[in-house]
Amino acid sequence: MGFLSILTTIVGMGMSFGYFAQTIKIIKNKSAQDVSLITYLIFGLGIVVWLLYGISIKDTPIILSNIAALLGALSVMGAYFGYKKK
Repeated sequence: MGFLSILTTIVGMGMSFGYFAQTIKIIKNKSAQDVSLITYLIFGLGIVVWLLYGISIKDTPIILSNIAALLGALSVMGAYFGYKKK
């Protein structure tokens, strides 16, 4: 892997941690009231498409970044359903 591949993998995975910050906030506040589920569903769909593309071209930075992003988006959606207003 070259320098740019390593850099894009690190940055892509680092950006994915933003999803986990939202998950932590939902859990800490025990509320998902201000979270837009449709936004995370759209993000999730986009992430899956990029992940499949990365797999199809065997591009490690795209694959790893999107696996991390998918886990993050799923964590937000899981927290959303766990704490949505009943």
